[in-house]
Amino acid sequence: MKKHINITVTGRVQGVGFRYSAQEEAEELGIKGFVRNMPDGSVYIEAEGEEEDLLRFIDWCRQGPGYAHVKDLLIQEAPLGHFSDFEIRR
Repeated sequence: MKKHINITVTGRVQGVGFRYSAQEEAEELGIKGFVRNMPDGSVYIEAEGEEEDLLRFIDWCRQGPGYAHVKDLLIQEAPLGHFSDFEIRR
């Protein structure tokens, strides 16, 4: 069953390729949605997909790309948004 989650990632997550890497990971898992940098230094993600794929994506977000240092994740379920792809938003 498809689910929608909102993820806020904190730590050293901007300027380390987090958004680009998250897009690659999401596309590999068949997840739709978007990722964007936030003014407070966090990264915000809306992701839709099968629960198993979302769990794998969350696991990836806990590590992030090589130069990232993830401090915490805030994950919230939300209503489906019906995205057609996964994009980087500015």
